[in-house]
Amino acid sequence: MSENKDINLVEAPEGISGAGFFATSFEKVIGLARKHSLWPLPFATSCCGIEYMATMGSNYDISRFGSERPSFSPRQADILMVMGTIAKKMGPVVKQVYEQMAEPRWVIAVGACASSGGIFDSYSVLQGIDRVIPVDVYVPGCPPRPEQILDGLMRVQDLAANESLRRRNSPEYQELLASYNIK
Repeated sequence: MSENKDINLVEAPEGISGAGFFATSFEKVIGLARKHSLWPLPFATSCCGIEYMATMGSNYDISRFGSERPSFSPRQADILMVMGTIAKKMGPVVKQVYEQMAEPRWVIAVGACASSGGIFDSYSVLQGIDRVIPVDVYVPGCPPRPEQILDGLMRVQDLAANESLRRRNSPEYQELLASYNIK
């Protein structure tokens, strides 16, 4: 019986290795763990949500990226994925969901409607969720393909892996939140 020794492992962070030990910074280990265990909260209101559902299927398999557990509780989610048209009346709800998420938290605006209001330039449609909460990654398209949604998730993984542990306590980050009137 032959054994398959072609096992793909996650690349180790920068560090010093020797016989029986590996040393690196705590920040790099935390970044590696965060990168491969992001739990999304899907906030889907229209067609972009259907494309997100396709990423959960076997063809695209979002679980390959450590995000196989969609969280429908903001307190257990790392990424807020806003997909679809957001009416102005929904703006405070999106903001409340964002505020209930624990730090660190990231936001992906999926599709043209969440990014800029899309084709709906009307009095009732929010012209981009970045008017109520800070956005980390924008995924273009109307609706975007599942590959684009996965690419957006990979961009957030890069942010999570390389983010300083102290960034969330920095004056710049606090100023950003204050500009959105978020405590």
